[in-house]
Amino acid sequence: MGLGRRLYRGEIDVDFVGRWKLWYSLSGFLLIVSLAGLLFNGLNLGVEFKGGSVFSFKAPQNSSVVQVRDTFLEEGVHQPIVQTAGDRWRVTTETLDEGEVTKVQNAISKDYGVPVKDVDIQSIGASWGGEVSQKAWMGLGVFMLAIILYLSMAFEPKMALAAIVALIHDLVITAGVYAWSGFEVTPATLLGFLTILGYSLYDAVVVFDMIKEVTAKLGSASKQTYSMAANNALNHTLIRSLNTSLVAILPVAAILFIGTTLLGAGTLKDLSLALFVGMIVGTYSSLCVATPLLVTLKEREPKYQAIARRLASTGPKAAKGGKKAATAKG
Repeated sequence: MGLGRRLYRGEIDVDFVGRWKLWYSLSGFLLIVSLAGLLFNGLNLGVEFKGGSVFSFKAPQNSSVVQVRDTFLEEGVHQPIVQTAGDRWRVTTETLDEGEVTKVQNAISKDYGVPVKDVDIQSIGASWGGEVSQKAWMGLGVFMLAIILYLSMAFEPKMALAAIVALIHDLVITAGVYAWSGFEVTPATLLGFLTILGYSLYDAVVVFDMIKEVTAKLGSASKQTYSMAANNALNHTLIRSLNTSLVAILPVAAILFIGTTLLGAGTLKDLSLALFVGMIVGTYSSLCVATPLLVTLKEREPKYQAIARRLASTGPKAAKGGKKAATAKG
């Protein structure tokens, strides 16, 4: 309780910037694991991207995922993906010819007492999936370009670079979770990816806006370096970032863990997993990746190097006093 009150009042000073080696090491590890998953496992692309056949039918209430999957496996279908959609079953398979489709329809009718005409079939070609993939990449490219232009005009190019690196960091790690978990990547997943990019950008903009306000006052006689000022600004936005993240993550967690397990809302997990992982990683990256990277870039400027040298020459007490003064003023 005491920790929560101190955190809310801004009385806790976490050295985010000073621990950049820890954050970079953690991010590096997560990126390596994610890239390994993408390289060795790959993404489980949905039928919308690679093409295939989709069977939709209503089975008895006592039917299970294992039973439905076995029905397809017995007919020679490889790796069917079974999902529930309300009171209906949705099974995605590789592309089947007309004879194989008829064979599976008859098996469904026999095992579950469903008339053959009530088994809906949808065939999707791989060319359509390629078109969807192309449009998705175009949308992502336009989004990234818009971010760079906005941040460059509203703040500065170095902040735009730090934010873009953090966004790529979030995308790769989220994609890595999909690769290792085997969750299907569908158009809903892409919507989730774009949503977490917007969320991560919002969090970074809030932090950068505070940093811009605080560091604008730094001059030749300043009692704090750019890194100290940025870290103070980060701590002042910490409770806002955590509150925003918690409020956003709770309903997404409910969809992911309750909706997909207890209620059988399998079609929602493609979207909810991207949101859940992306929001957590996005909050982390705005605090521990984007800001330390921005500080690394800014501390190379002659103006801030001169301030750092002057404070270093006066000894650690002056720097410590400047940090306390800035915190009290905030």
